[in-house]
Amino acid sequence: MTDRAELLEATLDSLPEGIALLGEDYHVVFWNRAAATITGYTALDMVGRVAPDSLKPLLECCGSHEESETGSCRAIGHGTLLHARHKLGHDVSTMARLLPLHDGLGARIGSAVVFHPAGCLDALPRGETGESTALETSQADLKDRLESFFEDFTHGGLPFGALWITVDQARKLLTTHGVSACDAMLAKVERVLVQGLRPSEHLGRWGDDEFLVISHERTPALLAAHAQVLAGLARTADFRWWGDRVSLTVSIGAAQAESTETLADLLERAKAAMFTSFRAGGNQITPAPEGHSCLPS
Repeated sequence: MTDRAELLEATLDSLPEGIALLGEDYHVVFWNRAAATITGYTALDMVGRVAPDSLKPLLECCGSHEESETGSCRAIGHGTLLHARHKLGHDVSTMARLLPLHDGLGARIGSAVVFHPAGCLDALPRGETGESTALETSQADLKDRLESFFEDFTHGGLPFGALWITVDQARKLLTTHGVSACDAMLAKVERVLVQGLRPSEHLGRWGDDEFLVISHERTPALLAAHAQVLAGLARTADFRWWGDRVSLTVSIGAAQAESTETLADLLERAKAAMFTSFRAGGNQITPAPEGHSCLPS
């Protein structure tokens, strides 16, 4: 028979918000799946340990500065805007709130921190050169960057790859709730996905309900692993329309550029891999087969 602890853990793991339970000494005693997706730190990294310096603004600042507007946290509404660091090194802007935990006699036994990615545009990660955020990248700009980066790659530049992303629920939402709901959902997903980008990456809308990420991961395996991080972030998107919460997932095709192919070949492989993920039921990542000769005719 399932005990109460297992039910509680399963419930917390199913939530889209990050949940961290802290003991009196601020050691982490529980770290749910959404917390791992948002920060990059798994439960194995966190439980039973003092938080790494990169996450201390998230796990400690709420407790000591809830009502302040100093340092790296700022109170907004019922949460605090915090800037921590993802395990991969980029900025993670979150809205967090602290919940003191007490036993039946009223004695404090710990704390719970509930957090989710912030939707503030000025808090999103930016490139090292100070260029526009991914949210400001038009399809025309993205196409120009694709061509420029691919040209550099063919002349011995950085490794280059593309992630072709579609939101699995987009077409159904368009049918049941209309264009406004679909556009709002896509904007929400874009804001969440951009939280997981490297500083040198670019993301933009690619078609009516699809996105494209330009990446410089070194190998196909690393590119697919990065796609897993973005897919996990998409599942944390808390999208509501007229009171209805819509659970969102994405299908991703990951293609690493090869010296023997054209840019069109690369994009076609990424698109075909995305459709493979979508037709398999969605919420999946498919690495594109190597070699553009593998493309369907």
